Amino acid sequence: MSHTLESLLAPPTSLAELDIPQNIVVDIVLRQLFMEGDTVATRIEEVLCLPFKILDEILIHLQTEHLLEVPGSTGRLGRRSYVYRITDAGKARARDAFERSQYIGPAPVPLEKYNKAILLQARYEPVTPERVKTALSHLILPENFDLRIGPAINSGTSLFLYGPPGNGKTTIAQAIAGLVAGSDAIWLPQAITVGGQIIQVFDQLVHRRKDSRVSFPVDPRWSPYQRPVVMVGGELKMDSLELRFDPIAKFYEAPLQIKANGGMFLIDDFGRQQVRPSDLLNRWIVPLETNIDSFRLQTGQPFQVPFKQLIVFSTNLDPAELVDDAFLRRIQMKVEVNSPDEKMFYRIFVNMCQQLGIAFDKTSFLHLLQEWYYKPGRKLQAVHPRDILRIAMALCSYQGVPCQLSPALIDEACRAYFVQPQSSDGKLSS
Repeated sequence: MSHTLESLLAPPTSLAELDIPQNIVVDIVLRQLFMEGDTVATRIEEVLCLPFKILDEILIHLQTEHLLEVPGSTGRLGRRSYVYRITDAGKARARDAFERSQYIGPAPVPLEKYNKAILLQARYEPVTPERVKTALSHLILPENFDLRIGPAINSGTSLFLYGPPGNGKTTIAQAIAGLVAGSDAIWLPQAITVGGQIIQVFDQLVHRRKDSRVSFPVDPRWSPYQRPVVMVGGELKMDSLELRFDPIAKFYEAPLQIKANGGMFLIDDFGRQQVRPSDLLNRWIVPLETNIDSFRLQTGQPFQVPFKQLIVFSTNLDPAELVDDAFLRRIQMKVEVNSPDEKMFYRIFVNMCQQLGIAFDKTSFLHLLQEWYYKPGRKLQAVHPRDILRIAMALCSYQGVPCQLSPALIDEACRAYFVQPQSSDGKLSS
C-alpha cells in the first residue's frame, strides 16, 4: 500500500490507530501523575501529545480500574478540565512502570511509520547554483567551485572534502550545513517504539523547531524541524553510532546517524577520531551501499532504519592512507580543497582587511610574502590572513594605537603566530 505524508501524519481517531501497545501509553500516564501529583487533563494531553479523544479513553479506563480518581475540575471545558489524582493502587502500578522505563514524554510512534516518513522526506528542496554561490560568497574559492559542491548536496548521499589544513574545508562544510538546514522542514517524532521499547529520537542540540504550515491535520506526536545537522570531530566514538541504552532511565537514545536522518552528518577532521578510520568505515560501508542501517535491542530483537542523510567527511590527511578503494567508490563525490595560489591569497588578504576595517597596504603584503613565506619556504594557507590581521589588531589595541599595516607590524604579528624552527643549540632561530 502506498503512503503519502498526509496519510502518515494523520491524527489517530482511536486507540487502535495509535499502532502501539496501549500499556506504553498507560505507563507514561501513571509515571507522569506519580511525579507531578494532581494534574489537569490538558496537562496530560500536552505531555503525551495525543488527541484528547484517545487520551480520554485511557483516562476513563484508568478510572474504571481505580488507578486514577477525579477530585475536582478547573473550569468549563468538560472532561478536559478534570483534575486527576493517582490512587494507592495506581502508585503501585506506577512503580512497576518505573521498573520498565522512566520515560515521560510524547507517546512514541511505531518504527514502521517512522521509517516510511523518513523515506518520504529524505529528499529536500534542490539547491540552485545561485544559492550555493551565495552560501560560499564569504570565501575566496577557485572559479566554479560551486559545481563541485552543489551536485553532492542535491544527490543527498556522500561527499569527501580533503586537502591541506587551514584552507576552509570546515567552513565549506558549515556552509553546506546551512544550505541543508535552510531547506524545507522535516516532520519527526520525539520517540519511536520497537518491540515494546522506547527509543528517543529528539535531541535538543540537533533538532530545532521550524514553522511549517500544512493543509491537513497532523498527529501531535509529530513536529516540524529544520533539516538536522550533526557535526562531530575528534570526540566521535563507535558507541555514538549504536543504540545507547540508559540503565537508569531504561530507554534507548538514538545513535547520531538516526538523529541526522533527512539532513546532514559531518565528520570533521576525519582520521583523528578516537576510533580507527577502518572501524568507522566498516561500520558504514553497508549502510552507504544499501541506504539501510541495522540495529539490535538488548533483548536481541533486530530492526532496520533508513540511512538517509548527506554524509560529509572532511580531512587534512591523505585519503589514500585512510580508506581503501572499495570505500572511496561508495563516496560519490570527492572535492579537493587546495592551498591558495599567490593571486587567491592576495584576494583573501584584501577581503579580510575590508571585513576587519583595516586599510590594505601593498608594501606590507609583499613584505609578508617575501619574509614569512618565500624565504622560509612556508606554504600559503587561506586561514592565515584572517589570523595574522586579528593578531595585528590585538597588538595595536594593546598599545592604544590605530591599526595601520606596516612591515614592522606584520613581523610582530607573524612572530606571535608562527612557530619558529629551533636551531641546533636549542634556541629559536631568527
